[in-house]
Amino acid sequence: MVAVARDRSDPADPLVDTPRRRRRGRRAPTPLVIIGLVVAGLFSAPLIYLIQRNADDVGAMFSTITSASTLEPLGRTIWLAVTVTVACGALGTAVAWLVTRTDLPARRVFAVLLALPLVLPSFVAASALVSLFASGGLLTDVIGLDTGLRVRGYWPAFGVLTLLSYPYVYLPVAARLSGLPPSLEESARALGRRPVEVFRTIVWPQAVGAVAAGSLLVFLYVVSEFGAVSILRYDTLTRRIYAARLLDPQAAIAMSLALATIAIAIVVVERAVSRRRSRVEIAAVDSRPHQVHLGRWKVPAVAGMTGVVTLALGAPVFVLGFWTARGLTGGRSVLGRDADVADLVSPAITTAGLAVSAAAVALAVVLPIAYLTTRYRSRAGGVANTLVVGGFAVPGLVIALALVAWTLNAPFVGRLYQTLPLLVFAYVVHFGAQAMRASEIAVGGVPRRLDDAARSLGARRSRRFRTVEAPLMAPGLAAGAGLVLLSVMKELPTTLLLAPIGVDTLALRIWSATQDGFFAQAGLAGLVLVAISAALTWVLVIRRMPGLGR
Repeated sequence: MVAVARDRSDPADPLVDTPRRRRRGRRAPTPLVIIGLVVAGLFSAPLIYLIQRNADDVGAMFSTITSASTLEPLGRTIWLAVTVTVACGALGTAVAWLVTRTDLPARRVFAVLLALPLVLPSFVAASALVSLFASGGLLTDVIGLDTGLRVRGYWPAFGVLTLLSYPYVYLPVAARLSGLPPSLEESARALGRRPVEVFRTIVWPQAVGAVAAGSLLVFLYVVSEFGAVSILRYDTLTRRIYAARLLDPQAAIAMSLALATIAIAIVVVERAVSRRRSRVEIAAVDSRPHQVHLGRWKVPAVAGMTGVVTLALGAPVFVLGFWTARGLTGGRSVLGRDADVADLVSPAITTAGLAVSAAAVALAVVLPIAYLTTRYRSRAGGVANTLVVGGFAVPGLVIALALVAWTLNAPFVGRLYQTLPLLVFAYVVHFGAQAMRASEIAVGGVPRRLDDAARSLGARRSRRFRTVEAPLMAPGLAAGAGLVLLSVMKELPTTLLLAPIGVDTLALRIWSATQDGFFAQAGLAGLVLVAISAALTWVLVIRRMPGLGR
């Protein structure tokens, strides 16, 4: 395989993708523009709902948004989001580089385990970590160690959300790094450059787009997070929205609009910055991974990776296992009622089916938008991108309420209420941003000259996509699908409001079990959720990354 790269400082080089050259890009095909407008319309439903509800009393909306009861928790929300984003950017990039570009022992195992914290519901992970590390918790019961910790406030929230959210950065960065050709780094090393210089000059310029995309997802996720901050008693704006949803629903709607506005502003700024970033197009068809020999750093690297996996995944899984074992040995049914373990088979199948369906639909919906924003100068693509990504910051509860209102009040669509298509659509609206950002990185990593060469040889659009672009984009698209899949498997508010009668998922089982005090059932359902997620992550995501799946 031949990999081609040029000096990023030479704007005359036709392989260097500069802001000026992107502005001179081809005109977007009309079908893609139409698709972009349709997607923009569909993803704007929650935002239109918020605007419509607030338009009834604009004065009250401004009064709510500018009050201290909104601005103070909003400030805490932004501070938490910024600090968690920085930590996840550093941690996610580091672990992605270790599993894709080094000779780290057991890196295929780490590649799967590092993605799994994303599947843990935040309220379950926070409850498990509190049960484990708090004063008088499980560490005291099991080994007699009383930590004396008071697990609440900013630092516990920061720690839990960092451990749960770094996969947003890890998966797209790992997909990007796994697709880089080994010849570039090998040539740089042959010219005498040190590993640090190779990373700074060769690897980082190719990975920075994926890091930025993943970090944006982390920020938007933390802004809309409720479960963990509620358990850990850190007063953010989502807690205020939840508290006001019944007593003062208009205030809750106003605060939700504030979150959506901030999200859209952040997306617009991020897009403006990314469009000014020069990009060197590299084509890689050699699946041989370049491996940096860690040498004496191998032991510290393994210890660090083990520590991350232990804290992010091992500790919550241990607590879930402890709850399950205590239920079994306590003489009570592990499910807390007259049932057996086989009752989890149907929810597990339903969960996996919904997750895979939502991931596939999300990719199909956002891939045309990724082409519009990456390959063409298209305002329709920019608008659709902003609405798709901005929707991730809107709480799932608000998205579900918006879709309920639209389906019940709009003509011809009332039959969609509490149906599987509407539920999948809600998942796509809420988590489409995850597939969007990964798809943009994947599309941007395919050199345009390959498409030009195939076109000159007479290959039609469908054949060029199937034989040239899709194989090169596969790792990035798989990473985006994996993010959507893992997020859907744990989603609760949307499922509670929109799931058809009789449809049961593992997240619903965990929620109902914790509400009823049946922690053994919650523990077992959580373990099944992690196991299914591990299998799907390997089959659909990790196995498609060069050097990791084979």
